[in-house]
Amino acid sequence: MVLTVSPDFIATLNHWKKELQADFPMLSDFKRVVARQYGVLNEQTQMVNRTTFVIDMQGKVVNIIENRDAIDVTGALVACSRLKKG
Repeated sequence: MVLTVSPDFIATLNHWKKELQADFPMLSDFKRVVARQYGVLNEQTQMVNRTTFVIDMQGKVVNIIENRDAIDVTGALVACSRLKKG
């Protein structure tokens, strides 16, 4: 399963979902609760570091991709393909 969690408003996420023709859920973390729990929130600036987490079926984080690398989905796809083989 793929989903996006973003600090953006729901309306903004709905725009991007349509623009990108995304077929996965885009969830708003406007209050930054999830970002804080995953350690990607800069408390001082309230900015969220762009991060991709690959989580296995047992809920274990098996790969973390950060910053510019998180924009390109290739790393996440490779990590997911490893899960399917394992």
